[in-house]
This record gives sequence, structure tokens and C-alpha cells, in this order.
Amino acid sequence: MVPPVDRPAVEAGALANLNARSREIFRRIVESYLTTGEPVGSRHLSRLLPIALSPASVRNVMQDLEELGLIYAPHASAGRLPTQQGLRFFVDALLEFGDLGREDRARIDAQVRAGAEGGGFEGALAETTSILSELTRGAGMVLTIKSDPSLKHVEFVRLEPEKALAILVAEDGSIENRVVVTPAGLPASALLEAGNYLNARIRGRTLSEVTTEIESERRQARGELDAIAARLVDAGLASWAGASEARDQLIVRGQANLLGDVRAAEDIERIRTLFADLETKTDVIELLHRAETGDGVKIFIGSENKLFSLSGSSMIAAPLRGGDHRIAGVLGVIGPTRLNYGRIVPMVEYAAQVLGELKRSR
Repeated sequence: MVPPVDRPAVEAGALANLNARSREIFRRIVESYLTTGEPVGSRHLSRLLPIALSPASVRNVMQDLEELGLIYAPHASAGRLPTQQGLRFFVDALLEFGDLGREDRARIDAQVRAGAEGGGFEGALAETTSILSELTRGAGMVLTIKSDPSLKHVEFVRLEPEKALAILVAEDGSIENRVVVTPAGLPASALLEAGNYLNARIRGRTLSEVTTEIESERRQARGELDAIAARLVDAGLASWAGASEARDQLIVRGQANLLGDVRAAEDIERIRTLFADLETKTDVIELLHRAETGDGVKIFIGSENKLFSLSGSSMIAAPLRGGDHRIAGVLGVIGPTRLNYGRIVPMVEYAAQVLGELKRSR
């Protein structure tokens, strides 16, 4: 069931001026959609309302809501579903966020800290996405920006006549491999000399520090390496520095959960589109970066971001804060637009707090 193309945005005043009866009917339509994913009709709504209204009166209100662009009929004789604009209005103006239960807090605490004990902060990140996926039935995602690590060893290995593999080992045990282009005819001795040159200077220092020092030394003593080897060093440093300026790490858990509530063939197509979107991790990272600015949880619904323009999906994301409360990444959950926003928002917020505390303690 694909909603119609959004109409031009309704003036905020028109939404703010909805009377209590219209808001209550709209709330029931959205809550029914979030629970069942199915359209709801006027007769059923009249039974749900706390006030006595005939189905005909309910239909009149539904017509007004449809003219405002808040709901639509997926079929001529069907009930109504909220539009993307309607979901945004619901989330911003009507949704009540509950407190995270003690049991859910305990599960998040236990699993995140268990992950940290077994695999450090990286293990905690993986466990956090897993527990969020399990609790929300969506796909848990986390983006972190790694700091520039202190290096221990550098080595160049020839791959092809004009390509070499730069292997950089950090003091924390992490290893980065990067393919660099080398000049034609570069002798094997030049690769060895380049590695020795770097290893004599790089241990215990970051790549940016060594880059600055080498640039200075190269200006003072250009003859220490012959011209070809110097070009190899330049290529290796430039390739690595370009990646380390913004090294993004994306962890995705629970993609299978997105298939947990498929109701029709058209829903399967929607899920397939979502999987294709998830494979385009650049778009996901771009979306998560949007959530880094400001405080608190952010909600992206449907085509508010190009990642979800076709898949009919939403993301709930919260910033991770490390030392000095600076942004260290973003934690999020992705799923269908009928996510349980009221439950998942405090869950993502709490998990982000736990990870932030863990990050600041290290």
C-alpha cells in the first residue's frame, strides 16, 4: 500500500486549529495503523472513540483530515491510513513518549557491557545494534568516527607492477590495508626503503603527526630517498590521510527483522527496495550524519531523506557523545514507517546514553 505523492505542506495553523474531536479520530487512525498496518473505517472508529459519534459523523471528520493531507484511502472502498505528512504531524504534535521499562534498561545495560568486556568498545557497538534489533524488530545501526590512532608499523607489499598494498598497524592492534598506485618500474628495494623510512619515525605517533614531520624533513633533506621512493611515500601517506580524516564505520544488525511483518506481495517489494537501500551504505551514513547535529533523538520518516524515498521506511537516531561531550557517532533503528515510535525513541536514547558513558570512561 503505497501512499499518494505528498501534497504541498499544509500551513501549521491549519493543523494547530484541529479541534479535539478531529485530533482524537486522527490519533486513532494512526495508532491503528502503527498496530496493524491496515486501513481503518468509520464504523470501526466509531466503536473505538471515547465519545458517541455515528459512523456518518466520523466520515465527515475523516473527509476533513483527508483534505488536509493527513490521511488517504489506499483503495476506493477501503478505510483510511495516515500519509507521511500525517505521520510527521502525529510524531511532532500528538505522540506521547513513555519511559523505558526497567527490564529493557537492564537488558540493554547487560548486553552492551558484556560486549565491551569481550571486545572493547567495538564489541559494545555490535552488541548494541543486536539488542536494539531484537527489542524493536527493526535493523539496528551505528555509525562511529574513529580517532587518528597511534601507529606501530608500516609495510608496503607489491600487488601488481603499478600497485602496492600499504599495511598500517596501529598500537591498539587495528590494521588498515590500502592499495596505492606506484610509478611504473618501481624496484622492490624502493618499497623496502619506504617502509624502513616510515618505521624509523612512526611508532607511537599518529599519521597526521608523521605526515607533518616528513613534509618538514623532506624539505630539509630531500636526498634521503631517491625521487621514486619519495613518490611512493607521498602516495601512501596521501591515501591513508584521505581516509583517516573521516573514517566511518557502519555496523548493521537485524536486517532479517525487516521481513518479520510482511502482509502482501506489494509489501515484499517495499522490503526488497529497503534492502537495496541498505546496501547503499553511503546514503545511510549521510542520513546518520544528519542526526549528529543537535541534541536528542531525531526521527526521519519516508521521503524526508532520499534513502527512504521509495522504501516507505523510517529511522530513529540519537547522537553518541564521547569525551568533552563531543559527537562520537550516531545510533539508530531503521524499519517500516509504522514503527512503534513511542517505545523505540526512549530505547534508542537510552542505548546511546549507555554507549556514550562507556566511551567517556575509556
